[in-house]
Amino acid sequence: MAYKHYILVCGGTACESNKGAELFNRLNAEAEKQGVKDQVQIVKTGCFGFCERGPIVKVLPEDSFYVSVKPEDAQEIIAEQIIKGREVKRLLYSDDETAVKKDILAVEDIPFYQKQFRVVLRNCGAINPENIDEYIAREGYAGLERVLFEWNQEQLIEEVKKSGLRGRGGAGFPTWLKWDLARKAVGDVKYVICNADEGDPGAYMDRSTIEGDPHSVIEGMITAGKAIGSNQGYVYIRAEYPLAIERLKIAIDQAREYGLLGKNILNSGFDFDIEIRLGAGAFVCGEETALLTSVEGARGEPRPRPPYPALKGLFGKPTVLNNVETYANIPQIILNGAEWLSSIGTERSKGTKVFALGGKIKNTGLVEVPMGTTLREIVEEIGGGIPNGKRFKAAQTGGPSGGCIPAKHFDIQIDYDNLTAIGSMMGSGGLIVMDEDNCMVDIAKYFLDFTVDESCGKCTPCRVGTKRMYEILERITNGNGKPEDIGKLEELGYYIKENALCGLGQSAPNPVLSTLKYFKDEYEAHINDKKCPAGQCKALLNYEILQDKCKRCSVCVRVCPTGAIEGTVKNPHYIHTEKCIKCGACKEKCKFGAIVVR
Repeated sequence: MAYKHYILVCGGTACESNKGAELFNRLNAEAEKQGVKDQVQIVKTGCFGFCERGPIVKVLPEDSFYVSVKPEDAQEIIAEQIIKGREVKRLLYSDDETAVKKDILAVEDIPFYQKQFRVVLRNCGAINPENIDEYIAREGYAGLERVLFEWNQEQLIEEVKKSGLRGRGGAGFPTWLKWDLARKAVGDVKYVICNADEGDPGAYMDRSTIEGDPHSVIEGMITAGKAIGSNQGYVYIRAEYPLAIERLKIAIDQAREYGLLGKNILNSGFDFDIEIRLGAGAFVCGEETALLTSVEGARGEPRPRPPYPALKGLFGKPTVLNNVETYANIPQIILNGAEWLSSIGTERSKGTKVFALGGKIKNTGLVEVPMGTTLREIVEEIGGGIPNGKRFKAAQTGGPSGGCIPAKHFDIQIDYDNLTAIGSMMGSGGLIVMDEDNCMVDIAKYFLDFTVDESCGKCTPCRVGTKRMYEILERITNGNGKPEDIGKLEELGYYIKENALCGLGQSAPNPVLSTLKYFKDEYEAHINDKKCPAGQCKALLNYEILQDKCKRCSVCVRVCPTGAIEGTVKNPHYIHTEKCIKCGACKEKCKFGAIVVR
């Protein structure tokens, strides 16, 4: 049935949690109520990426892009746009930074999207992820004919090799090489596994890809299965992703119904099927050998390598393991050719990278940019810069396994080798922006606290070493640090990197080592001067009332929860530091700027 209008409603987790599902239902109800149900189709899509302005609604063919839409706006959208043909101006995206707001109609005109190049996210926000026909309508499974009937295993792997695709899950290992090792490995049974565990704090790239375009992952896994001679795939996904799991189940069932999974796919003689395995949320299961152990039904703990999974993986059989983003690239390589992907990015890092952009940034959300895009472009142009006029201080990439990029590297081109060279790493794609108010010692402690909590405990360097490092950081932020603590942190950090069993343990000290490299002065201020330059570590803060600014109004006395402030109306006020819990309530309520932190 042909419709005059299509309304695309973001159905990603972020928008769904912000009354997006209610908005979708209200739009349908209003279309029915206002008698235009036969003129408009309302579609729930995946994530548009612009999470800061969600829920998002896009109306076609006008290409109207509505942001921060509420359920109560549904009546006006149907009445004005669908019936009267007039856009709802107040809901259109506008550039809040200009003196005169300019209505921006098309998505490509919005700064958040202007420097993005969508390969993995090409269908997110454009199709109903629960309808296989919509995926097929956008050339989904179009390259599968070539995979099944035209190319042999060597040709498939050669095409992936020419594309330059590297694994998007962390270290950037060449995808083709992993596949080729598994193809050549001896084994009567081989496996293809998709790592959708995604345990980094603030990361949601893989979850959003599955929520918005699950068939791209399925098609990529089928291709990998054909390339290595595997007939069975598994998607390992954490149970905390219920929406992604549900849509993945629907997509697998639809693919089986269409003859794209199961026995004798499209009468090609090739068999391949996919099952889902749920993870319990252990960070260590993002490491490939721990993931394999979990899929086998045992406690998720890493195994010594070698042998590598490509030679001896799941149930001791040759196994290819890539993450969601890697597989989602494959259909586009097959469809458009290796040269197409290799023309994007840098010399050694081809294609695009998806980032979950968060922290001290105006436009939080999901972004996909060509490799080689500078950090400054991502933060200032796509992300809209730092709020409240604050200065950029650092960006954390790679989560607990990564490192901090300081302001002096603000113009670095983001790719695998450049990040490694400055002590960070690409990781799966979390990108946390920090401003001048962030304490880098506290940031390092935060990530190490996460690692300590998530350590599987199998090896002593990780289990004990990270705990000792955390204790030193806690001592420093509490004002009890000693000059020799810096040397101890470095010594412990490098020992853990060299001796931990798995990649996650080996990279656990990275946040500490990178902050020591670029922000050593902050550590020294905490230790030698007993001060936190960013004013974040409470134990090192002292609140003081400036007598020349104090108006003796006693507001601070009334809001202090511990009675630490002495003074009466029209008489001098003082803070008793031994009673002060440094909650900041007095400073927040003082209208005269009379309370300062020393």
